[in-house]
Order: sequence, then C-alpha cells, then structure tokens
Amino acid sequence: MTASQTPTAAEELRGAGLRVTAARVALLETVRDGDHLDVETIAAGVRDRVGHVSLQAVYEALHALTAAGLLRRIEPAGSPARFEGRVGDNHHHIVCRSCGAVADVDCAVGHAPCLTADDDHGFTVDEAEVIYWGLCPACSTARSA
Repeated sequence: MTASQTPTAAEELRGAGLRVTAARVALLETVRDGDHLDVETIAAGVRDRVGHVSLQAVYEALHALTAAGLLRRIEPAGSPARFEGRVGDNHHHIVCRSCGAVADVDCAVGHAPCLTADDDHGFTVDEAEVIYWGLCPACSTARSA
C-alpha cells in the first residue's frame, strides 16, 4: 500500500490487532457508509452485506472496534447509543430534540480538548464531549407551519 492509498477495512482491523472476519469488515463499512447509526440499523446493514449475523455478534464487534479506536460511540440523552466512523478529531454533535437527527460539529475552538474546565480536579484532560441540542431545519419548519 502506498502512502496515498486509504487502508481497507481489513487492513485497519489487522492494524488494530483485531481478527478480520467478514462480519467485522461489513460492520466497519456499514458504520462508515452511514451517519450516526444505532445498533439495529448497523445489524441490518451487516446482514445486507454478509447474510445472517446475530445481534450479540454485532454488539461484541462494536465493542471491539470502539475499544480499538476504529469507531466512536456517542450516547445523546434519551437516545439509543449511536456509532460513527469519524474518530480521533474530538469533534462534537448537534441533536434535534424532535426527530433525533444527529450531525457533526467541528471542534468548538482550537485543538482537542477544545474547552478548558473551570476546575480539572487534577485530571489531565485530553478530550471534551459536547452535545448541542435544538431543532433541525425540517422540524423547525414543521413547528412554525
């Protein structure tokens, strides 16, 4: 692979020290092709790509890929956990209070962790997670109509 080529899902799994399986490759590709997907949607996408896979296998793979830093898990209050392929840049999210749509928001200011805690209690802070809440354009339009 040359420096200009993007690694395949299988190469990324190997690079993270994970066993390469058809289901894991399909899961990684499904999440990266989607946008802040929940587990049920991911499972359906994996099944579309490789056939039968148990929900338990999907949960286990999501845990492994998240722990390896290949995926990111976000948990907006009142919503099921969602997964995304955008990792390592400490970006934030905006969530619609009405329909639950989620979108990425780049770092608030500067480099990670983007925010400075008033009192870090002696912690070495390397990441900040911010969720902005509001109404998406479609829900805003529907509400004002």
